[in-house]
Amino acid sequence: PKEILSEPIKQLATSIVLVHNHPSGDTTPSKQDILLTRKIIDYANIFEIKLLDHIIIGGNGYTSIKETNSELFLEGRII
Repeated sequence: PKEILSEPIKQLATSIVLVHNHPSGDTTPSKQDILLTRKIIDYANIFEIKLLDHIIIGGNGYTSIKETNSELFLEGRII
């Protein structure tokens, strides 16, 4: 999270989108992808930065974690 958020904090960003690839081509979010997304949301909130989505690309497609795990992005969530 520190590495990911350092530049948005410096730039006084109000929102960010994370994007990374799965070389295997399978865009299904891993448990680690979900945990990282949750962490980034929590830490970004401290700095009033909103995570708009976390997108995984691979093969010929993509998966939006916001679409597949929308509960992570709810205000006041308890997970």
